[in-house]
Amino acid sequence: MLLRKSIAAGQFYESGFEKLDKQIMDCFKSKLGPGDMPVQRSNRKITHGVVSPHAGYPFSGPAAAWVYKEIAESKFPAVYIIIGPNHTGMGTAQISTTLANWEMPFGKVECDRGFARELISKCDFVKDDLTAHAKEHSIEVQLPFLQFANKDKLKDIKILPLCVNNYDLDTCRVLGDTIADIQEDVCVIASSDFTHYGPNYNYTPFLHNIKDSIYGLDGGAIEFIKKMDTKGFLEYVKKKKATICGAGTIAICMEIMKNLGIKKGQLMNYYTSGDVIDDYTNAVGYGAIKF
Repeated sequence: MLLRKSIAAGQFYESGFEKLDKQIMDCFKSKLGPGDMPVQRSNRKITHGVVSPHAGYPFSGPAAAWVYKEIAESKFPAVYIIIGPNHTGMGTAQISTTLANWEMPFGKVECDRGFARELISKCDFVKDDLTAHAKEHSIEVQLPFLQFANKDKLKDIKILPLCVNNYDLDTCRVLGDTIADIQEDVCVIASSDFTHYGPNYNYTPFLHNIKDSIYGLDGGAIEFIKKMDTKGFLEYVKKKKATICGAGTIAICMEIMKNLGIKKGQLMNYYTSGDVIDDYTNAVGYGAIKF
């Protein structure tokens, strides 16, 4: 069986088992994190979807901890659908999945191949393409947190990885309809950072009050997400030329949520990398949102 080997270990997160375990615990206990560890799982509490960042854990890990505390305390689903943007441009498909399992420091994560094959058969823009995933970090960075949150179900975790190369509103809607039709017992993880500001990102729409301006820009996008307004969200991103790397992943997540009967999203936490290092010359926004 094909294995997709870790490429972000030792860069975005610690590569050793014990060091990684401690790093994630520190994210939960961080002043920017939820402040405490997950409590016992409840079958009455169901998190259907989340938006989680994918930067290095010292920066975005505390925001991700908010999301995975919810996941750890919620009913265990049949499959976690993890949707990440294609930063590398590798692969040719509009949306790429893979039938490979994922080799991680906490152990192997199994792909739901049956789900992947059915989705490929029903959506002609979804292809089995390991190339798109080979050097892409946005999905991988979610997996150690997902494994940590499911220590009691470690060997039962199944994922459907989807790497988004390009999209439009119609694509998001078709994918949302199809996924919800195949399987309703899912938790969707939209892997996305928010605004990438500064010379490093060739994005400087404002030069003064940078922190407040980034908060305001991302806050506008988050309002559309909370209202589940996919069309409004994508139009806002286009109008503002917003550098939200996973705008497509968030849009797809919202469309799946609508098909599952979810009416609104909830922002749990938001901050920027500038808040971590007290420097906003180049800064990225991180939001933790649940549905």
